[in-house]
Amino acid sequence: MPVIAAVGGQWGDEGKGKVIDQLAEAAQLVVRFSGGDNAGHTVINPHGEFKLHLIPAGIFYPHVVCVIGNGVVVNPAVFLKEKAQLEKRGLGTGNLFISDRANLVMPYHRLQDNLEEKARGGKALGTTHRGIGPAFADKAARLGIRAGELMDKDAFRERLGSVLEYKNRLLTKVYEAEPLSFDEVFEQYMGYAELLTPHIKETTAMLEMAAREDKVILLEGAQGTLLDPDFGTYPFCSSSSPLAANGCLGSGIGPTDVDCVLGVYKAYCTRVGAGPMPTELHDETGDFIRNRAGEFGTTTGRPRRIGWFDAVAARFTRRVNGLTGTAITRLDILDVMPRLNVCVAYRLDGKIIDYFPADAAALERCQPVYEELEGWLTDTSAVRDYEKLPLKARKYLERMEELMLCPVNLVCAGPAREQTITKTPVW
Repeated sequence: MPVIAAVGGQWGDEGKGKVIDQLAEAAQLVVRFSGGDNAGHTVINPHGEFKLHLIPAGIFYPHVVCVIGNGVVVNPAVFLKEKAQLEKRGLGTGNLFISDRANLVMPYHRLQDNLEEKARGGKALGTTHRGIGPAFADKAARLGIRAGELMDKDAFRERLGSVLEYKNRLLTKVYEAEPLSFDEVFEQYMGYAELLTPHIKETTAMLEMAAREDKVILLEGAQGTLLDPDFGTYPFCSSSSPLAANGCLGSGIGPTDVDCVLGVYKAYCTRVGAGPMPTELHDETGDFIRNRAGEFGTTTGRPRRIGWFDAVAARFTRRVNGLTGTAITRLDILDVMPRLNVCVAYRLDGKIIDYFPADAAALERCQPVYEELEGWLTDTSAVRDYEKLPLKARKYLERMEELMLCPVNLVCAGPAREQTITKTPVW
């Protein structure tokens, strides 16, 4: 039974949605294991263009069971809206399930997120204001409310009462905001409960049965490794781990069951929000790539920061994820670039280093050391065979393999499902 984890190797927005949509054709289950609706996947396939925030990208295949795992925090309103949009466009959602252990995003989480970012002023983290950080903080503080609790009205009433009493003290005493009405929140979530109950399930048993039946399970990552709270650019990071190891924790699959870990990287770098980014381009080249690629956030619409490919960071994310292979996306964006830079080391306080510093302040001082490569100046969007890529494009990809110490399996030269080249099989 192959279990494949597909994770972001940069700061998110690497094109995981496209890659997962591609791989899901051969899978029987796709499990989203981290984050919340602060993440977003853009998928373009024969059904059209879709922007997913919670629902796994395997939803486009009728034979695939899609699971939102226990490692995700779920805003019921966002889930129901996304589900309705898919159904309106003729896609079935009967095989879509939410772990009963997944924590819920509550109204006070969104309010707290906004108030905290406002209080930080010029040192704001650049969150999406969707309440994801506070929801994960409550999960760790044992104040979270789980999806399964919606199925017991009396237990939910009691649980919400004790939590909301605490949250209202926080909102009124610390932030001088208005308290939330218990009755309004309770009735709102009981309305959600009626609609969500058919989808809420004990999903670990489902995954175990699939494993016994040798079904292919695809673990779908959200965001990117460099936003991990342990290994990313802390504190400018996410609130849950996007790493492959969390694919096990966030789904209920044991680590010995994972066969392949695929890291998804853009052929260049992007980032949304605050925090260090050593190869960031503050010039016309960065603007050109952003506009050519349409680099604006799926969730927020914010312009993404643009940089050259950072092999130092990529080598680090390969290591902490234990990657067995990679997918390189957006190669076609570089088709018109006569010269390309790849960061092969950093210059920190006058010294050359080849590692990714843990300290955000040190990383902010890092200056990229570039290796220049020739561009191929040839349209790659119609290429389907690796050997038919321009020689200089293959040299670029092979140099990435050498620098990351990891093979390239897939190359994406366009957003559509068919614009993918298989260099070597993922599994």
